[in-house]
Amino acid sequence: MGNLLRVLTKDDSAKNYDAYVDFENAQPTEIEIDVWAKVNEVLLSSNSILVDMANYHGAAEEIRLAISFPQNEEHQENAWLAVYPMVLKLKEFYEFSISLENVIPVLLRELCSSNLTSRQHLETQQALFKQFAEILDFVLKFDDLKMTTPAIQNDFSYYRRTVSRKRMANDDSKEGETEVSNEMANRMSLFYAHATPMLKTLSDTTTKFVTQLSKNSIGSSRDQEDPSSVGLCFFPPGASGCINEGEHKDLPVEITTDCLSTMANICREMTENPNYCSRFKNEETKWFCLRVMVGVIILYDHVHPVGAFAKNSGIDVKRCLKLLKDQDSEKVEVLLNAIRYTTLHLNDESTPRSIKCMLAN
Repeated sequence: MGNLLRVLTKDDSAKNYDAYVDFENAQPTEIEIDVWAKVNEVLLSSNSILVDMANYHGAAEEIRLAISFPQNEEHQENAWLAVYPMVLKLKEFYEFSISLENVIPVLLRELCSSNLTSRQHLETQQALFKQFAEILDFVLKFDDLKMTTPAIQNDFSYYRRTVSRKRMANDDSKEGETEVSNEMANRMSLFYAHATPMLKTLSDTTTKFVTQLSKNSIGSSRDQEDPSSVGLCFFPPGASGCINEGEHKDLPVEITTDCLSTMANICREMTENPNYCSRFKNEETKWFCLRVMVGVIILYDHVHPVGAFAKNSGIDVKRCLKLLKDQDSEKVEVLLNAIRYTTLHLNDESTPRSIKCMLAN
């Protein structure tokens, strides 16, 4: 771990993040198009997922009546008819998280190869950078909606209790309607148990990617002696895009975290710099940059062993926080709360007191 920390923790003070990424108009180059198309196929559903999540109303009243009057068959049926479509939506959201889990390593592989520096990657692969930014933006928006929708846990708990009760009574009439197997329900239950389930998916997948690079760099000589070593695959058996361990021994572990820190710092610079802001055709682009900056800070804090707040972090978090606090909008509080409540290392001793004070309520 000591060697890994030295590799990952670098002084970025001399780096220049004066770069512009055209989030509004970036189009894939010929080199990017294959990966871009795979990721785009997944992202096409992201907006509809957010709309459905925002419109998730739950079945609280129907469930309350069903529980209050357990002998009333009409209330039981009404509760089931209300919960059933909600559970199918929850299944759809969960399956989307699996799709993200499958494409994130493919995207990271392209953005983190060792033939270019992190900045060169983000300047020459702007369409892929935009897609990763869109994933971060989606994750923040989805999890914010999830945290303010307690009906999700209530609906799913009622669904599972009802199916369990029917199963014990040997009545499979309801179970057959659900299109949710018991195994799927178990996995969904674990997914929605997290306050920020999409962030958990993103951070776990990225951590797995970084950890595998670490294993490759540390144990490459051992692997050469052991031809039976098994490759890593983030995809289901038989799916295309499997990442084989042997194909990525040229990816230094530090490039992934360096790529993340570069993303955050470039988004900050684009929002701070009036010359760049003036090029935005849409006001929302500025907020997109800010959300992506915050998303990267959170992801970096989950992936990096020392987190995002340490003095030698690759991200100038203090400057990012000052930028956020300079914005006169209620939107900022949502982003600040995301940093306060979804990062891992904010309360560490290594976190400067000035940063803790800036995030104090």
